[in-house]
Amino acid sequence: MAIGKLFIGRKVRELRAASNATQSQFAERIGISTSYLNQIENNQRPVSAAVLLALADKFQLDLAELSTGESDRLLSALAEALSDPLFDTYAPSLQELKLVTQNAPGLAHALITCHQAYRRNSEQLASLDDRLGRAAAVETTPYEEVRDFFHFVDNYLHDLDVDAERLAGELGLNDGSRHAALADHLEQRHGIRIVYQPMQENALRQFDSASRVLTINPYAPAQTRDFQVAVQIAQMHAAERIDAIARGAGFRTEEAVDVCRIGLHNYFAGALIMPYQAFLRAARELRHDIELLAARFGASLEQVCHRLSTLQRPGQKGVPIFFARIDRAGNITKRHSATKLQFARFGAACPLWNAHQAFEAPGRIIRQLAETPDGARYLCLAIQVNKGLGGFHSQQPSYALALGCEISYAEAFVYADDLNLTERASFQPIGISCRICERMNCASRAVPPFRRRISVDPDRRETTPYRIQ
Repeated sequence: MAIGKLFIGRKVRELRAASNATQSQFAERIGISTSYLNQIENNQRPVSAAVLLALADKFQLDLAELSTGESDRLLSALAEALSDPLFDTYAPSLQELKLVTQNAPGLAHALITCHQAYRRNSEQLASLDDRLGRAAAVETTPYEEVRDFFHFVDNYLHDLDVDAERLAGELGLNDGSRHAALADHLEQRHGIRIVYQPMQENALRQFDSASRVLTINPYAPAQTRDFQVAVQIAQMHAAERIDAIARGAGFRTEEAVDVCRIGLHNYFAGALIMPYQAFLRAARELRHDIELLAARFGASLEQVCHRLSTLQRPGQKGVPIFFARIDRAGNITKRHSATKLQFARFGAACPLWNAHQAFEAPGRIIRQLAETPDGARYLCLAIQVNKGLGGFHSQQPSYALALGCEISYAEAFVYADDLNLTERASFQPIGISCRICERMNCASRAVPPFRRRISVDPDRRETTPYRIQ
């Protein structure tokens, strides 16, 4: 796959600052002129291959860290915010957006946060409900804050991941005796005894700190029981590290800090059950067959898909994928993408995306070759799963798990073996969200794109009652 021009001015400035060098000193060390370095740092010129090699050799620049995942995520979020009619007098070019996200990412994040608050305030006013006369909260919700935190750290926490992997090695976790190893560690190291008994309101886990007893619901699937034991280990083993990460994230409310701690506990549990290097090797060996990975690590399909989305360790990255969990109403309850495909932050996902079809074929992996309006092509996978504890009266929420990769990585997935990856006709056009999709003749369109005018012909009716100009 061809690599685009790299504009890494901010990264080069950080390297120079870390080495306490002036521009002339730094330029001399990597064998370029001071004026060229100045242009690189201001993103006026891309770095050449020779400069990249010099930076890697003399300043330990990790070339794997130059992937555009972070920039793509921020660029997508900023472009979506500025597509709002609120900014209809200003249409920034792609180059302008790149300059902001590359040189002033803090400003981009601040603008996105302001736009989120504006949208929430507008939606509350539009509802005209009985709360209209009272003060309305327009801040980002704690849940949204935390979701954005994980999204913009590439869904990878290095120190936490390495710590969990180290502990997994100490415990000698394997498929046959994993549960016993986890339970023994919890009792011997932390003095916590596990009991199994049904719990009210479909609870999975309950810890009594006074009696040091962890109650696990025996009706939960085995993978869920193991995961909840691992969560308890995370709370005991990595409490200080997790608290430092949550408090250092700059959340605005204590509720967001609490929500983040839960996410970090879950992250540690997943990394403990599926240690990074072992899981990465298995993913490559099994060619990302999620069912075989689930069987090998004694994990659920959702746990496997989520773990695949965290394989972002410097120098040991896995295939960059996107991952999302969608409920029947189309709400995206989990999302992360290390690819160019970025999920819409507002509105529903494209109805042409195969994730929606998963609910029509429970338990079957649905495949799709898709192309977005920017010409990028993807292998998309989706499968429907049920969660719950079983039993006639138990709630059984249903979700679609969606994951995939850019087509240049498709051969690393077993699911691409019999698909025609070269024929353009094999790829179905999809978008991100109707409100920002520029496709003119989509019969599945729900609303017109924000940046376009429409015309209505009373004498002619097509699938949609308007034409996009």
